[in-house]
Amino acid sequence: PFQQKIERLAEILGSVHHLRNLCGETTKVWREKMDALLVAENPAPERRARMVASFNRGYQAFAETYDKCTPAATTALSRYTVEGASLTNEIVLRYGN
Repeated sequence: PFQQKIERLAEILGSVHHLRNLCGETTKVWREKMDALLVAENPAPERRARMVASFNRGYQAFAETYDKCTPAATTALSRYTVEGASLTNEIVLRYGN
């Protein structure tokens, strides 16, 4: 269950990275958060590959859907931000040290 949640979080980070940059934020903060997650988890190579693939899948899914910031893109961004925060809290509370 933990791995699925981490992979979902990685996918959300990729999605938010694309959507935030699409809608005017020109930073790499969400990619940096993914890097921080990888450092914190220090996963084995195959687990790391799954996490990176999840991030890329999230990014690519929205890159294929949105090429400009639209009301639907901002709605998706809001929903993914809420889901990511909720998932982060759940992971920390359930699996944190």
